[in-house]
Order: sequence, then C-alpha cells, then structure tokens
Amino acid sequence: MADVDAVAELRAVVLRADLEQLGRYDPVRVRQRLRDGFDPAHTWVIEVGGAFAGCVALRPAQDAHWLEHFYLAPHLQGSGLGSAVLRHLLERGDLAGALIRLNVLQGSPARRLYERHGFRVESEDLVDVFMARRINSASWENGVPADGAR
Repeated sequence: MADVDAVAELRAVVLRADLEQLGRYDPVRVRQRLRDGFDPAHTWVIEVGGAFAGCVALRPAQDAHWLEHFYLAPHLQGSGLGSAVLRHLLERGDLAGALIRLNVLQGSPARRLYERHGFRVESEDLVDVFMARRINSASWENGVPADGAR
C-alpha cells in the first residue's frame, strides 16, 4: 500500500494522452480509480536501478487472471522492459492452462505489445478493447511461445 500514490500518479501520466483522445481524462478520477482497485497482494512494483519504474498486477478471478495496472514510466517505454515484464509473467509455471484477460484503451499503443505476446481481441466498445490469451506452458520452448508470439 505504500506504493499506491506513486502508482496512481504514474497511471495519470501514462494514460493521459489516450484518455484525452477519448474525451475521458479527469485528473482526479484517473487517480481514484487506481486507488479503488489497487490490491497490493497481486501487484508488483517494477524498479530500474533501484528507482520506481512502474507496476503490474495479475489478479485472479473466477474464470481467468486479469492483467491490470501495467504502467511504465514514459522514458522506459519502448526499451523492451515492458516485453520482458510481460514475458516473465506469462512464463510463470503456476499459470499453466490459465486464461489471462486484460483491457486496453482504444487507440493505445500498448495494444501492439499485447498482440505481440499472443493476446487476441475478444470484444471492444467505444473506450476499451478486451483481449485474452491462454497460457500453455507445454508450448513454451526457450522462453518463446510455440505460436511465435513475442
């Protein structure tokens, strides 16, 4: 819980352009929604050189695990760190057979990251794109999924 304010601030910075493009940016609401859904038991803080660099959550639910609150500091986006973090999460042995779901804002460049890692669109609306991927650990060889997703 000690990290919730830093994570809420990073969320506001990272999502601002996408939310503004959708006409949905509210500086108070963007931070409060994070605080309302923050669960430290399922959240990892990402550090680079000992400094806060981002976070990611993987929350178990009845029919799937939800990948949530995946934010990286803007200066680290595009560096390969997001791919490395996502690959690490998807390679966890305890997720074998699990369905991983997420949602990404319409127009967000993050969608390409998820598509490279094998996530496929399940549905979408005017604001969100809902994506999913099933983890099959038997199909992984040398850290790369058999379907070629990276």
